[in-house]
Amino acid sequence: METDCTSNDLPVTGVTAPLPAGTRLLHIGPHKTGTTAIQGALFAVRDLLPEHGVVFPAHSRHPMEAALAACARPAMIGDTAPTEKHWTRLLEQVEATGGKTSVISSEFFADAEGDDTIARIVEQLGGERVHGLVTLRPPAKILPSQWQQYVQNGLRMGYDNWLTHMLRKAPYEQPTPSFWRRHRHDRLVERWARAVGAERITVVVVDDRDREGLMRTFEQLLGLPENLLQPVPDATNRSLTLAETEMLRNLNKEFRGNGLPDELYSKLVRNGAVMHMKNACSPSPEDVKILTPEWAVEAAAEIGAGMMRRIADLGVRVIGDPGLLSAVPKTPALDGIPAPRISPEVAARALYGALAAAAESPVRHSTPAKARTVHQTSSKELVRVLGHRCLKKLRRR
Repeated sequence: METDCTSNDLPVTGVTAPLPAGTRLLHIGPHKTGTTAIQGALFAVRDLLPEHGVVFPAHSRHPMEAALAACARPAMIGDTAPTEKHWTRLLEQVEATGGKTSVISSEFFADAEGDDTIARIVEQLGGERVHGLVTLRPPAKILPSQWQQYVQNGLRMGYDNWLTHMLRKAPYEQPTPSFWRRHRHDRLVERWARAVGAERITVVVVDDRDREGLMRTFEQLLGLPENLLQPVPDATNRSLTLAETEMLRNLNKEFRGNGLPDELYSKLVRNGAVMHMKNACSPSPEDVKILTPEWAVEAAAEIGAGMMRRIADLGVRVIGDPGLLSAVPKTPALDGIPAPRISPEVAARALYGALAAAAESPVRHSTPAKARTVHQTSSKELVRVLGHRCLKKLRRR
């Protein structure tokens, strides 16, 4: 990736003055920068916010469908396609806040492409009342988090190979073109600054050492009492371990190789097996984490340095320590990375999650297995056919 050298002489602020009353605070993420934590904390106290002049205008923690519709982006694999109605409904909720400050938060706003799309979103949310907020974390820490998230959405490529494509194979777009659209943070801030205005953009550099620092920053921006926003436990948002991710990645290869429909993947794998595994199994200290090789960490740190230099040139407000984006995380010395081994309990939980999802919400699909005699069918395909027959029986029940 193209990089620049940088310095840390950025307009950093400490205690932050509240935004003007009636602001539409648009938190655009991007992914893996604390968005889920903020959304959960705001949603948990949504009934208390109005007495402080703030409204969280959404019926759920994360209005993902509305953001995807606004950005003209597709749904996650197998999910229901977002429609303009989702976006219109959110706009109506924002409009109903009147003169109060409102918070609209979705990391999927970072996926918006084109000045026209972004300008339309800003105009529909209130034009000059909109204040854009971008939360940033070091690219070196985002890489493993995003890779395992892509695997949860069907990616089949291993981590080392994926890093090579993202960092060494221009134009760095395959197999996940959304990665640098989201995480070339300088270009992301620049796109939104053109529509919102640099004076109404705040960049917050998240410090992972201060777990509640982002909460306190949001409280200051919104004029909320200190400690009103608190972390909400959410096991479904935890990252997968290396073993869990590798198990899922190999399942993805089997799934795609057998031509099963996306809807089946969404219901049984992502929202069945993976969700139940996250909820029921907490990682242990013995679990192997996803470790980024030194060459990739150093490349990511250089990219982070160049991004902050460009962000400084945009004239936006920066809260936090910009030097964190170019810091090289220290990793313990290892004699070799242990082989990822998934425990029988975790595998059983994942399997149960898929079966429970099938029983609760049978999947209709239009890609049945081709009819063959048993002796013409491999054992792998027999398992697939058996799965289809189980689904049919579940539907009858």
